[in-house]
Amino acid sequence: MWRFATEPEDLARTRFAVSPLFELVSLLRTLAGMGSRLPPAWAARLRPEFTRLRAEANLDLVLALESRYSGASILAPPPQGLAQTIEQDLAAVRATPAEVARAVIDAQLTLAGPVPDDVPDHVLDRLRGPRPVPLLADALEAAWHGLLAADWPQLRAICERDVVHRAGELGRTGWGGALDGLHKMVRWRGGAIEVRRRAPGADVTTELGGAGLLLVPSVFVWPGVAIFNEDPWPRALIYPARGISALWATGSEPGAIGALLGSARARILVALAEPASTTQLARSMGMAVGAVGDHLAVLRDARLVDRARTGRSVLYRRTPLGDALAAQADP
Repeated sequence: MWRFATEPEDLARTRFAVSPLFELVSLLRTLAGMGSRLPPAWAARLRPEFTRLRAEANLDLVLALESRYSGASILAPPPQGLAQTIEQDLAAVRATPAEVARAVIDAQLTLAGPVPDDVPDHVLDRLRGPRPVPLLADALEAAWHGLLAADWPQLRAICERDVVHRAGELGRTGWGGALDGLHKMVRWRGGAIEVRRRAPGADVTTELGGAGLLLVPSVFVWPGVAIFNEDPWPRALIYPARGISALWATGSEPGAIGALLGSARARILVALAEPASTTQLARSMGMAVGAVGDHLAVLRDARLVDRARTGRSVLYRRTPLGDALAAQADP
């Protein structure tokens, strides 16, 4: 069990952020077989470019560090907020002082014992050379443009929808309800945020000390959560964003309801696991706003979704009939 002990100031200073570079590094780990998995069609689309980048863009330098260490590092500086951009992330990487980079790289390469034989000598030579940071930053930039830039608006929209949902839960139920619904491994108990570990280990308690907790929704961290408890990151909890199922449904029909409703309408119904506006759905699913609006009108006429105004937005949500039908979709 990992326990974040809180003070009243911690709850006031807990905030959300999005980390483009953490998502990129997580995607690279997944493509290299170190992470979870991707939808098959998505993996097949990215793998040729991933192979090319490994051969031409020094990407093996990044993978050599990630194969030795999966926590916070110079490869993914802490995000500052929800408006974080890849340009800001890469600038932070390039600004890493040489002495800091050298200490971190040496520590990561030796963290789990001797460097394994499958790390080529030329990769080690470049990492231990005089200027590894520009090489790493250039490799990350090439990987961003080759693997993630085209999909990022959709992925960012999923993370932003998650934050909107969490903020609503916070307003309705307070921190206890919001954190209990964050992930099955996370709960609020006795004035602390507890994270259950997947593997056995000693209990660890961290005092937030009034600095708050950074909460980062992620597309690639599932099915578990990640805890950052060391510099340069603040104390952080990275968790799977709601709505990831929309990515899995892309390009395929979600079970029998795809044949019943049509692929696009079935995908929208599945994606409405939490309320969303037409624009949010369009961005997170990579569809035109007008097309989403037309599909929502059909679903509403069929009494599978309804809508309500929240502030300046009109949010759509599934009806009980829609929930029952969406439950039949294949994950």
